[in-house]
Amino acid sequence: MATKNVKSTVQFLILLGIGVLLIWLSVKQVAPEKDNIITAFKTADYSWIALSMLIGFISHFLRAYRWNLLLKPIGYQTNVLNATCHVIIGYLANYGIPRMGEVSRCTLAAKYDKVPFEVGFGTVITERIVDFFVFVVIFALTLIVQFKELIGLANQLIFNKLRDKLSGITQSPLKIVLLVLALGLLVLAFLFLRKKVIGLLKGKFGGIIKGMIEGLGSIRKMDKPFQFVFLSLLIWVCYFYCLYVCFFALNGTSHLGQKECLTLLLFGTFGVIFSPGGLGAYPAILGGILLYTFHVDTASSFALPWLSWTSQFVLVVVLGIVSLVTLPLFNRNKNVVS
Repeated sequence: MATKNVKSTVQFLILLGIGVLLIWLSVKQVAPEKDNIITAFKTADYSWIALSMLIGFISHFLRAYRWNLLLKPIGYQTNVLNATCHVIIGYLANYGIPRMGEVSRCTLAAKYDKVPFEVGFGTVITERIVDFFVFVVIFALTLIVQFKELIGLANQLIFNKLRDKLSGITQSPLKIVLLVLALGLLVLAFLFLRKKVIGLLKGKFGGIIKGMIEGLGSIRKMDKPFQFVFLSLLIWVCYFYCLYVCFFALNGTSHLGQKECLTLLLFGTFGVIFSPGGLGAYPAILGGILLYTFHVDTASSFALPWLSWTSQFVLVVVLGIVSLVTLPLFNRNKNVVS
């Protein structure tokens, strides 16, 4: 148990360190424009930021409502208030330790709504699979409407660097030998540990897998599967407009349209995955795209991502604290599971 806690702490510190490093690099890069950046924050129209926060709350509510659609066919249910609190506290946990939000949400559902953890976790995995498919649709749509910009970004950030790395490896026999040895070690490690992996699948981990399969099967059992699909799309529409309305808060980004927002949403999602809650990574990625691809001025390129990220962070922190207080009060007459 102690080893697991140490690993979680180390992982958190590494990811937090990456986020802080990205913040420092971003601030260092735009330091000459600090006066313009301060002016951009001071002159921003925060009514659009408030609207973005409202849309963000709606997305959390829709996610909670959609979650109940998954739980109902397999014999479990949470009320809307509990489900919304579970989801928001999960988002708050993700700012501390990535992917801890899913565990927190399922733990709270087990405590207050008697939803078995394995079953709850299975439905959450189902959500993530559905969200991934929606993300693929967004990627395809972005590729269609912003093909030229995406190819330029891919060449700049991925293919050119990958080509340089591969050319360096092929020109060095020692590197080729090391690569082959590394692949061989991976194969040997798999052969050596395969019995342990099978044992995990039969033990507690197997129970989690079973719960995940049951959660996936809940889509097939739904009375209203189209409602589930519609809500899934609507959640991502909310994510889109959370960012889009922020454009109008700054003069330097008010000219950007929905095509540009698609690109920013796509790459911003990677930023959220990369570091806890997107700390550092989300503003750095969006700022770079705004500056070098869409040629937005430096001050606005720095200010917009931070306005967008900070507003949603504040929303989750405030609502997360409210949820932590509300849950035990609202459920005080229940026999909760400790």
